[in-house]
Parts: sequence; structure tokens; C-alpha cells
Amino acid sequence: MAQINCTQVQEFILMGLTDQQELKMPLFVLFLSIYLFTAAGNLGLILVIRTDARLNTPMYFFLSNLAFVDFCYSSVIIPKMLGNFLYKQNVISFNACAAQLGCFLTFMVSECLLLASMSYDRYMAICNPLLYTVSMSLGICIQLVAVPYSYSFLMALFHTTLTFRLSYCHSNTINHFYCDDMPLLRLTCSDTHSKQLWILACAGITFISSVLIVFVSYMFIISTILRMRSADGRRKAFSTCSSHMLAVAIFYGTLIFMYLQPSSNHSLDTDKMASVFYTVIIPMLNPLIYSLRNKDVKNALKKVIINRNQASVFITFKK
Repeated sequence: MAQINCTQVQEFILMGLTDQQELKMPLFVLFLSIYLFTAAGNLGLILVIRTDARLNTPMYFFLSNLAFVDFCYSSVIIPKMLGNFLYKQNVISFNACAAQLGCFLTFMVSECLLLASMSYDRYMAICNPLLYTVSMSLGICIQLVAVPYSYSFLMALFHTTLTFRLSYCHSNTINHFYCDDMPLLRLTCSDTHSKQLWILACAGITFISSVLIVFVSYMFIISTILRMRSADGRRKAFSTCSSHMLAVAIFYGTLIFMYLQPSSNHSLDTDKMASVFYTVIIPMLNPLIYSLRNKDVKNALKKVIINRNQASVFITFKK
């Protein structure tokens, strides 16, 4: 990471979601349960995809990367968030705050772009099935994953460097449960005009380009499905992309609510509620969406469970 200028502030205090003591322990149990479920769901999904040869396809290659991003995404935010419920003051060092912001931006942008890559994959599978194997070769799939990761890392590095080159010489209390750009900018005594312009430009380019890819892909997909003569063919085609459509609607819908709401309704408390949804809830929901609505994943999961049970029975019998 680029060299960061330390200022008078050497650490920050995260205020968290609530300051009401009676709510902290129930919220700690709730979010700890969500995190454990999220980690088990996403890592389990990766394991199932990697161990079942029938899932060795581009769609599941992207899905395993999405599960990896969701796991990392939640792991960057939730463990430190849990500290808000256990400690009177949840302190995070200057450099740790920079690292958390950088990782958060990397994985958030990666998820946004991976969803766009997955929509392109669905477009090729439904609209150009005869060319699908050639068009979505392993090399192409790796590029469609490597580009989002690389772009996300570089953009996160750029924004994190800009943010932590600012001077923080007043309050060090962040009105949030993790280190995010907007709460940090409210604490700085430096001019933030150029930083805010960069946020607007980068967020706008990233969001609009990914939404356009998803929108155009699904316009072609819907048009192709409607032209199919077989009702069974339409049903099968729709089922292959329904989980992705639901995940896209939830993720982009949350971002639109957060960033396109009227400024009169915009506040850090509203941001915190929206942030809980896309940093905590969405990483938990994605494994459910793709496993419960996907016959192949359910069959692979059953196979893993059956094989494990058979192995346990064999070991017990051998003893």
C-alpha cells in the first residue's frame, strides 16, 4: 500500500450501530450467528462447486468467485463490528482503519463487477448456445474475473490513499460500524472537494457501466426467451438466470436506495442501516439464493452429505 501520512489522530473510535446497552448483547448474538452462517454458506458453496465435476462450468466458476468475495466482504466488516457490542469503546488504529477501508472497497466493487460478468455469461449461454463453449473458455472466464479484481484493487488503493492523506486533527469518533469514506470525510480538517469529485466520478463510472452490462444482457436474454416456441425451453432458460436476477436486484437495489435518495433524507444513520444490508445481509443471502433455487447445486450438496455420511458409517463399522 502507498505511504500514508500519519497525522495528529493515531486511532479512531467506531460508534457502531447503537449506544443502548440493553440492545448490545442481543445484537452481538444476532450478528455473530449471521457471520457464522455466512462463512459456512459461502465456503460450503465453494467446496461443493470445486468437488463436483458436474459443476465444472463457467457459471459455477463465477459463482465460486462471488462466494469467495462475499466471504471476504463479510469478514472485513463483521468481526470488527462485533467489537462495538462488547467494548465500551471500539478502537481501531489509523493503519487498520485504512486497511479496512481498502479491503471493503475492493470487495464491494469486485462484487458489483462480478455480477456484471455473470450476466454476460448468462447472455452467452442463452443467446449464443452454439458458441458458448468457445466464447466462455477457461481463459476468457479467468479474464472476466481477473479484470474486476484488478480494477477493484487499484481503485480501492487510490481512494484509500487519498482519504488517509487528509489531516484528521479534530474528532476521531467515526459515526459508523466500520471505516467508510463518507464518515471519515466528516472528520477531516482538510479540503475534501477533490476527494468527493473522485468518489462521484469513480462510483458513477463503475456503477453505470456494470448496470448497463447487466441491463443490456438481460434485454437480449428476455428477448431470446420470449422467441422460444417451447414452454419447457422458456422455463429452463429462465431458471438458469433467475437466481442471478434476484441477486442483482437485491445488490443494485440497495446501492440505488443508498446513493440516489434525496439529499434531504440522507443521513449517516440511514447509511448505517443500508450498509448493514449490503455488508452483512447480502453476503448471507447469496448462498441461499444460488443453492435453494439451483437444482444442480442442491444435487451436488446432497451428494457431498451422502458421501460424508457413508464415510462416517464406514469408519464407525471399521472401529
